[in-house]
Amino acid sequence: MVEKVRELVFGKDKNPLDQDVFHKLSLVAFLAWVGLGADGLSSSAYGPEETYKALGAQYHHIALYLAIAVAATVFIISASYSQVIEYFPTGGGGYVVASKLLHPVAGLISGSALIVDYILTINLSIAAGVDAIADFMPPLFTAYKLWIEVLLMILLIWLNMRGIKESVQTLLPIFMVFVGTHVVLILAGLVGHGDQIIPVVQATFKETHEIIGGSTGFWGFLVIFFTAYSLGGGTYTGIEAVSNGLMNLREPRVQTGKRTMIYMATSLAFTAGGILLLYMLWDTPVVKDETMNGTLAKAVFGTWTAGGLEIGKFLVTVTLLSEGLLLFIAAQTGFIDGPNVLSNMAVDSWMPHRFANLSHRLVRMNGILVMGIFSLIILVIAKGNVDVMILLYAINVYITFSLSQLSMCVHWWQARHDQKDWFRRFSINGLGLTLTSIILVATVAAKFLEGGCVTILLTTLLIVFCSLVRHHYKGVQQALKRLDEALVNLPLPDRDASEPALGPCDKGKPVAVIMVESYNGLGIHAIFSVQKLFGNRFQDFLFVSIGRVDSSKFKGAEEMDNLRKNTEDNLKKYVELAHKMGYRADYRYLVDIDVIAGMERLCDQVAAEFPDATFFSGKLIFAKESLWSGLLHNQTSLEIQRRLLFKGINMMVVPVRVL
Repeated sequence: MVEKVRELVFGKDKNPLDQDVFHKLSLVAFLAWVGLGADGLSSSAYGPEETYKALGAQYHHIALYLAIAVAATVFIISASYSQVIEYFPTGGGGYVVASKLLHPVAGLISGSALIVDYILTINLSIAAGVDAIADFMPPLFTAYKLWIEVLLMILLIWLNMRGIKESVQTLLPIFMVFVGTHVVLILAGLVGHGDQIIPVVQATFKETHEIIGGSTGFWGFLVIFFTAYSLGGGTYTGIEAVSNGLMNLREPRVQTGKRTMIYMATSLAFTAGGILLLYMLWDTPVVKDETMNGTLAKAVFGTWTAGGLEIGKFLVTVTLLSEGLLLFIAAQTGFIDGPNVLSNMAVDSWMPHRFANLSHRLVRMNGILVMGIFSLIILVIAKGNVDVMILLYAINVYITFSLSQLSMCVHWWQARHDQKDWFRRFSINGLGLTLTSIILVATVAAKFLEGGCVTILLTTLLIVFCSLVRHHYKGVQQALKRLDEALVNLPLPDRDASEPALGPCDKGKPVAVIMVESYNGLGIHAIFSVQKLFGNRFQDFLFVSIGRVDSSKFKGAEEMDNLRKNTEDNLKKYVELAHKMGYRADYRYLVDIDVIAGMERLCDQVAAEFPDATFFSGKLIFAKESLWSGLLHNQTSLEIQRRLLFKGINMMVVPVRVL
C-alpha cells in the first residue's frame, strides 16, 4: 500500500540503466526555453518598469537609448554565456567556471551567491505572481494571499520531485500564452502609434542635445542613463540559467544549449526592449496600485471591439494574468538550477555529500527540498511582501555574472597564443564583464542600506557554512589517506607459479562477504578485521559493491559504462589482493541510485547463492559523534545491517576510527 501511494504521488521509479533514460528525461531546446528561460522572460514584467520610473518625467525620452541598450545587453550577456556553454559542455555554469578558471574560493563565492539568488527567485516569483493575479480576484483572495503562496510553493516542490520534464510540460501552456499576448501587445502598440516614431526620435535627439549642452552636461547625462540602466538590472537575471542547467538538455547538449540561448535572448530582448519603447511612444503614466504594463495594455487594447464584443478588456485580462502566471514558471528555474549548483558543490565537498544523490525519479530530491524549505521560510518572514523581497534580489546574480565573465576573460588571455580567435572571444566576455560590473556596483550602492545588506549577510553565512563543511571533509580525507598509505600498497609477494591457482569462492564453505565502495584502506582494513576476529574460519572472501549513480555520474550512457567498469576494476583489485593473501575470492556488484536498497537486493542474491555467508561492512567512527557528523555522514552501514538482521542474515559492522 505504501509503495502504491508513493508511486501515485511521485510517479513510477525510473531506471538509470535504461538506454533511453537520458533521451526521456532531457529537455529539447524549446522545453528548455520554457523551463530555464521563463525566469529571464518574466523579468520583462518588472525590469523595464524600474528603468522607466528611474528616468522620471523630465528625462523619459532617454528610454529610446535604454530600449536599445537593454536589447543589446541581453544579446551580449547571452553571447558570453554561449561561450561558457562551449567551454564547459558538462554544465555547472558560474560555479564551475569560477572554480576551474579562477580559484576554488571564487567558485565558492559564485556558487553561494547563486544558491541564495535562486531561493530568492523562487519566493519572489511566487509572491509577485500572486500579487499580479490578486487584481482579478475578490477581496477574500487578498486576505489569504500568504497561505495561497505557501500552497503554491508546496505544489511546485511536489511537481519537481516528480521530475523536471514533467513539471515543465505542465507549465508549458502558461508560457505560450504569455509569449503570444506580449507579441501582440508590442506589435499592436508599435502599429497603433507608428506615426509617432519619427517625431519621438527627432525629439529625443533634440532634448539630448539640450541636456548635454546645458547645466547637466555630458557626464550628468551619463549618470542619468546608467542609473536607470542599472536599476533595471533585474531584466537580465535568469540568462545564466541555461549554462547552470546544461545537464538537463538533450544531446548534443552544447548545440541544444546555444539554441536555447538564442530563443531566450531573442524573446527577452524583443519583449523588454519593446515594452520600454512603448512606454515612451504611448507616454505611459505611473498609476498608483497598478503596474505600468497593466496601464500600457489598457491603453493599447482598451478600445478593441469585434462584432460588438469588447475584446480589448479580454486581451488586457489575459495579458496581465499570463504575466502573473509566468512568474510561477520563473520559480521553476530555481528548482531546476538550485539543486544543480548544490549537487556540484557537494561533489567538491563544499556541501554535504547527500546533495549529490538522486531519487528514484532521478531528480536531486534533497536539493529540491532545501530550496523549497528555505524559500518558504523567507516567504513567511517577509509575509509575502514583494517590496521587501525585491530589495534582497538582483545583487547575487551579478556577483556570479561578474565572476563568470572575469573567469572567461582570464582563460582567453592565457590561451591567446593557442586560440586563433581569442581576441574576439575575449572581447565578448570583456564587454559582458564591463556591463555586469557596472550593474553590480550600482545595484549594491542603491540597495545596500535599503535591505541589500541582508542578502550579502545571507551569502556570507552560507560561505562560512560551506567552509566548515569543506574543513571537516578534508580532515576525514586526510585520515583516510593515511589509512590508504598504510594498507593499499602492502608488500605482499606474488603466489608461486607452481602452486595451484586460487579460484572463486567455494559455496559449501563459510564465506566472508565484505561490502566495499572503492579500492581503499577502509575495505582492506575490513579484511584484516575479519582475520583478527575469526582467525582461520574464513578462507573464502566475496567482495560486493554498488556502483552508485549520483549527479556527477548521471551524465550520459558513456558515463554509466565508465561507472560499471570502474566498479568492476576496483573489485578485481580486492580479488587479486585476497589471492595474494592465500584466500579464494570473487566479486559481485549492481548499479543503483540507492546504495542501501541496492546493497540489500545484492545481499539477498548472495545469501541465496552462499548459504554460510557472513556479511561485513566498515564504518567511520568519530571520537565524538555529533549532529554535525550526522549531517555530513550517512548511517548506511547501520541501516543495511538492520535490514539484513531483520531477514535473519548475519552482518557485522567493522569500526574504523578516523578522527
